[in-house]
Amino acid sequence: MKLFKLYSIVCFLLTSINLSAQSEITISGNIKEFNKQEAIPFANVILKTVKKETFVTGTASDENGFFTIENTKPGQYILEISSVGYKTYHQTLFVGKLSAYLNIKTILLKEDIAALDEVILTSEQNGLSSKMDKKTYSLKDNINQNGGSVLQAMQNLPSVSVQDGKIKLRGNDQIIILIDGKQTALTGFGNQSGLDNIPSSAIERIEVINNPSAKYDANGNGGIINIIYKKNKAEGFNGKIGFTGGLGALWERKKNLPDIRPQYKITPKLNPSLSLNYRKNQLNIFFQGDYLYTETLNKNEFVTRNYNDGAIIKQQSKRNRDTKFTTLKSGFDWNINDKNSLTVSGLYGTEVIIDKGDQPFFNADLTERLRLWQFLEDEVKITAMATANYMHKFKEAGHKITFGFNYTFHREDEKYFFDNILPNEPVSKNSFKLLSDEQVYDFNIDYVKPLKYGKLETGLKLRKRNIPINMEFFPGTNTPLDIEAGGKAEYKELIPAVYSNYIFENETYEAEIGLRIEYVDLNYQVNPEHNTYESGGYNYFEPFPNLRLAKKIDEYNKISFFYNRRVDRPNEVDIRIFPKYDDAEIVKVGNPNLRPQFTNILELGYKHSWKKSSLYTAIYHRFANGTITRISSIVDNDPIIYAIFQNAGKSTNNGVELVYDQEVSESYTFNLNANIYNNTIDAFSVTNLYPSENIFSADKQKMTSGTIKLNNTLKFSQNLNAQLTASYFAPDIIPQGKTKSQFGIDLGIKKSIQKNKGEIFLNVTDLLNTMVVRKEINGLDFSYTSNNYYETQVIRLGYTYKF
Repeated sequence: MKLFKLYSIVCFLLTSINLSAQSEITISGNIKEFNKQEAIPFANVILKTVKKETFVTGTASDENGFFTIENTKPGQYILEISSVGYKTYHQTLFVGKLSAYLNIKTILLKEDIAALDEVILTSEQNGLSSKMDKKTYSLKDNINQNGGSVLQAMQNLPSVSVQDGKIKLRGNDQIIILIDGKQTALTGFGNQSGLDNIPSSAIERIEVINNPSAKYDANGNGGIINIIYKKNKAEGFNGKIGFTGGLGALWERKKNLPDIRPQYKITPKLNPSLSLNYRKNQLNIFFQGDYLYTETLNKNEFVTRNYNDGAIIKQQSKRNRDTKFTTLKSGFDWNINDKNSLTVSGLYGTEVIIDKGDQPFFNADLTERLRLWQFLEDEVKITAMATANYMHKFKEAGHKITFGFNYTFHREDEKYFFDNILPNEPVSKNSFKLLSDEQVYDFNIDYVKPLKYGKLETGLKLRKRNIPINMEFFPGTNTPLDIEAGGKAEYKELIPAVYSNYIFENETYEAEIGLRIEYVDLNYQVNPEHNTYESGGYNYFEPFPNLRLAKKIDEYNKISFFYNRRVDRPNEVDIRIFPKYDDAEIVKVGNPNLRPQFTNILELGYKHSWKKSSLYTAIYHRFANGTITRISSIVDNDPIIYAIFQNAGKSTNNGVELVYDQEVSESYTFNLNANIYNNTIDAFSVTNLYPSENIFSADKQKMTSGTIKLNNTLKFSQNLNAQLTASYFAPDIIPQGKTKSQFGIDLGIKKSIQKNKGEIFLNVTDLLNTMVVRKEINGLDFSYTSNNYYETQVIRLGYTYKF
């Protein structure tokens, strides 16, 4: 109730924001003779202002009576159509904001005098400011994170937070990541992966979609982030070249525990990039290449475990990481003719990760070492993606059908070697190898038809996904490996889906009503000799509706209501049956009995803009069944903790979001984003099967948390800009515990040179070196605290040149 009261105050005492520039609209129609219904060629078509009837733009119909007026700004106009021998036609024309296309359909001209009724027509624009469901951010304006990864670039975006390597929208990390509108293995199908190794230099912009429509996959209750790769559309040959260098871990924040190898310091970062484009006549050829080399103190976590029998164990998990990431994207756009076009592209990426780490375990006063775990992990990931899209445009502008096909191959080849060193025992040398080859086939048809009062979108999609996996264990003497939990498994997924979405707009009201229907058939085949799990899976046939209703109070005020139903299907790694030994005494295991989590989302948003400032506010409520979470427990008084995914029952997420923009002067603007939310996880009880059957129960958890982010942009001169970002993350609940607060400041400066063709930049991430991940976990017979002093402070210097 407090959140609703706060929202009411905000709505009536404050105003809200227009978040992006308005797009230009294409108007089309067909002119015919009234009696014979024959086309009238070369008729004059003119747009005028309503008040003074001043000429704005015009055109003429073609030989078939069709006309198109491009680059029209939203607003109220008078449409005038005239032709020799016919009565001049006038009508009031409303050009709305919710569609890039406005189809007037057929206009009939009469030879005789007739009264003409005034008609109000609408259109709809694809853009965040109108529908309030999407925010778009250009990375060229993100000075603080130039030269870093996509994950780092998102740290400064309003509404987005990055904590412990995970992206969150409004406190929720169930996010779907798209690349150019498609899910790929590069960033994960249904989960987040690889974002820290995609160079931001390859990215044009990022779209944040809080309330996806039915045309998007139903997966991901937290929302969708769409990453758009760069593609130049200028005529002729052009491109961009860049190079960024950086250093991280400039000093040691916390010393190692005794007798282990040094942690990384002064870690180098290198990122060369090249973008090429050639456009001539009907053909456009593009290429984007990036290489990212980093050395990183990827993990430096200090843990203190307390058991109910009085035992205390102190440990450190230190991981030095070397990463080499290469991504190449190329393709062509071919405008076959005015009605047909074909786009073919391919993406190839390799990621080589070498981890060298130490895990010492001590008693409470560090006088006795209980274990030393030293490891080397060699992981190679290869991703190849091929995409083809054919689009046919009908005579009416915006009326089109698109056929798309996407193939993705992703190989994960992981080799892990470790020495398990115990007091008074010989060194136990162990290793394991995991190999998986993921193949995904996506086929889709999308149809769009502009209507008199909006547009209709409909389509279908078919996905087939296979992931065969093989885990091999190579035990040493007195091995800690559970060798009977290895072997082969295969993940098979088939998802056909259909959707339809109708959008309506007039001068006062807007509506968007959509429905997506998905059938999911998932089978997980398990090695029959596995010591715990058996083959299984699930299927469902479910509707996923979406609704948006909006009222335009006036030109500056608008209120919208959203409803969405979403699903979070378990990821393949969530149900993977093999124990993961990247921590010697906290073992992570999947659960093939995991089931989907269904979530309903309600949101009420309001926006208004002043001349030089604006404010956007929204209140939202999510409630989920079958909440997917990881449960930590111990078995038979063994000190080893097993972390296993389970469906925990019901959970809710309620909150208020505010985004305020202010242009103080020509040289200074700022953006303030505040997000306050309450997370609740109801009491639950589950049965874990691994390593042996045990029951875990947890009481109800509830906490109010939030984030505050302040972006300041300073313009010192025409060519010199700076950005300062301060972020605060309040304490938050996690399964069986909570995270503590964090605070950080990022700083960047950018200068244009060489007649604006060149650009140099310098930035610092986590300027004060204050970002530390702190957690508290409480189990049935144990508890532990952890503080992760991983590398967060990085200095980068870069240069780019356009030609």
